[in-house]
Amino acid sequence: MKNISTEILIITFCSVVVLSYLFSIISRYIKIPSVLLLLTTGIVFRYLATWQGWQINLPENLVELLGVIGLVMIVLEAGLDLKVTGDKFQLIGNSFFAALFILLFSVGGITAGLYYWLHEGIAKCVVYAIPLSIMSSSIVIPSLQHLAQAKKEFLVYEAAFSDILGIIAFNYVTANSISAASLGLFGINIIVAVLLSVVFSVLLFLLLTRTKMNIKFFLVFALLIMLYEGGKMLGLPSLLIILIFGLLVNNWNIIKIPAARRFFPTEKVEETLRLLHSITAETAFIIRTFFFILFGFTIKIEAINNKEVVVAGSIIVAILLLVRFLYLKLFLKQNVYPETLFIPRGLITILLFYKIPASFRLTAFNDSILFFVILVTGFIMTLGVIFNRKQPGDLPQNDF
Repeated sequence: MKNISTEILIITFCSVVVLSYLFSIISRYIKIPSVLLLLTTGIVFRYLATWQGWQINLPENLVELLGVIGLVMIVLEAGLDLKVTGDKFQLIGNSFFAALFILLFSVGGITAGLYYWLHEGIAKCVVYAIPLSIMSSSIVIPSLQHLAQAKKEFLVYEAAFSDILGIIAFNYVTANSISAASLGLFGINIIVAVLLSVVFSVLLFLLLTRTKMNIKFFLVFALLIMLYEGGKMLGLPSLLIILIFGLLVNNWNIIKIPAARRFFPTEKVEETLRLLHSITAETAFIIRTFFFILFGFTIKIEAINNKEVVVAGSIIVAILLLVRFLYLKLFLKQNVYPETLFIPRGLITILLFYKIPASFRLTAFNDSILFFVILVTGFIMTLGVIFNRKQPGDLPQNDF
């Protein structure tokens, strides 16, 4: 095996960034999500490295590390994108309940399938079902350019809520035994997290809007990641802190407290919002690029060519499609194409699989099923994007 020179490594890293940027442009025309192109590139690069005899030793926790940073960036980006206005309250409520109930029903269906197939504990099956039930906002949101505006807004909110609800549910289930006492404690933790989020948001606001130093935004990101990890160690749903900070920055105009408006002038907040938007998008782009390239590099395509993997993966995909179709059809009461096909699984699903505790591991579960579900759901969404025809009258009624 040959070692890669430093020069080749640097050129490769820079080439990956350029390639990802080109994928973002190309995907707008061919309607294939850039994330799937990155995954394919990682798979191709693995075979190229093997063919060339390159020795590439990736640290075991590298993908997880990128995933944690990407997770914080995705939730912050979601908060910075969610505009809370009077005319959107119904849309936000509709998308929240869609994300919540589709998540719950999907978890129930997949849990039942895993339980009857593997005959292992219900709690373990639930832990595996939650990541597989979370819609990937990192794949959905960049793929909405060709949809009608109402459908686009609905899917942006739904994907963001699906990520957040799924992560909170996963953290709760893996940290607690399900009981009335643990549910009560979890409710208290959410209240504590919300109160802390307001306090930390004010402090971060203070740092961003009042400091004279030019170097401050990556300091804020470092503090947010520390808050996320620290809150997780204390058993708090710390992603709420990240989300509420983003929501406060993006919706400062609805704050009517005179003292707060004087201390944090609107023009300073808007300037901070623009810069946060730009830096968050750039950082999320880099993290997403290398995360999916590295994940693609770890995929062994030959492992997917297995009857058990194909059957189990196809059943999971069928459950996701059926649950989504029934819920949207029953409550939207209109044409729900292509929303039904927007079922991609991605960064959050992968990251949570890496974080499943040893005590919750399913001994008979083949991890290649995860790869199969990610690839197939991404392909199904791609078909929905490619064959979608935007029609002005084809909008969700939003009355559920």
